[in-house]
Amino acid sequence: MWLRILAILTKELKQLSRDRMTFGMIVMIPLVQLMLFGYAINTDARHLPAGLVDMSGNSQGRALVQAVSATQVVDFVEYYESIAQAEEAITAGHVKAALVIPADFGSRLVTHPQAQAGKGAYFSRPVAQWLVDGSDTMVASTIKSLRTMPLSEVFGQPVPESTATMEVVMYFNPEQRTVVNIVPGLLGVILTMTMVLFTSAAIVREREQGNMEFLITTPVKPLELMLGKILPYVLVGFVQVAIILGAGKLLFALPIRGGLDSLALAAMLFILASLTLGLVISTIARTQLQAMQMTVFILLPSILLSGFMFPYEAMPVPAQWIAEALPATHFMRMSRAIILRDAEVTQLGFDALWLLGFCALGLLVATLKFNKRLD
Repeated sequence: MWLRILAILTKELKQLSRDRMTFGMIVMIPLVQLMLFGYAINTDARHLPAGLVDMSGNSQGRALVQAVSATQVVDFVEYYESIAQAEEAITAGHVKAALVIPADFGSRLVTHPQAQAGKGAYFSRPVAQWLVDGSDTMVASTIKSLRTMPLSEVFGQPVPESTATMEVVMYFNPEQRTVVNIVPGLLGVILTMTMVLFTSAAIVREREQGNMEFLITTPVKPLELMLGKILPYVLVGFVQVAIILGAGKLLFALPIRGGLDSLALAAMLFILASLTLGLVISTIARTQLQAMQMTVFILLPSILLSGFMFPYEAMPVPAQWIAEALPATHFMRMSRAIILRDAEVTQLGFDALWLLGFCALGLLVATLKFNKRLD
């Protein structure tokens, strides 16, 4: 009995060693997970892009900006003339927050009447105001921690650090409910999982069922075959979008502030991008098992690097480069901006054009790969 088991064991090991794709997945998936969780994933958000509206125009205002920048929590990347411009930039996703320094900034620190007795100074009202994109709860909490930062060096005298020196206004999610941030992100995760999985086995299935020879003899061109493979699943994708948003609205009171036309356009671009990615996988894989393994290999970074679970801004730059190559990253920005911040597609032009370009490139690659298979 043991000899027979050993014979089967030897056979399986030899067969596994010949399957390079499976063997590669055995080695690569643990390494990728280790690199993602150990290197790329970071919940400590730093260097968040922020805007500045400085109405004070004095040295104390500039000192406050330097003090905030020294914390490395935010980087001031944009400067605005008015609060309305800052709000528009937050809605478009250009910055995560904006610091508003009022014109009477220097006069808001009032010396205590009993300063000689050690009472020091106090603020008659908040010295500045943070306008924060509350749709990302983790990022919002990080910026919120700046409201009690010490300002003794800014004003040149002791200031009680326990006092909330800056006011924080949370936009789009004032209650800081996590579900408000999660549900729009689930659109990208679920569509990536299903759309890529559906089409990743499309060409492989034809080969395994013996239909490839029949397709070669028909007048159907490769591009027509690719389009015919993905178009039925576009409707499936929209059904999933309706289910997720409908359930989110009914069960979790998800606020849907954006227009349905903008959301439908963003969803269409992402569904097509995911389907073409699945087609590319289908032209590379030789079996449906390999197609599923490659889909998992794509799904893991799409969940961990797209900003769904962890702040994109907290990742190291190399991880952000990888994230930018994933369609899910761009759709996460678009879905949250449209659903939660009432943004227009025109304000999200870079992500929309990127998804459109990915669709065209993926379709071209899949068509060329299928041509090579025919040869």
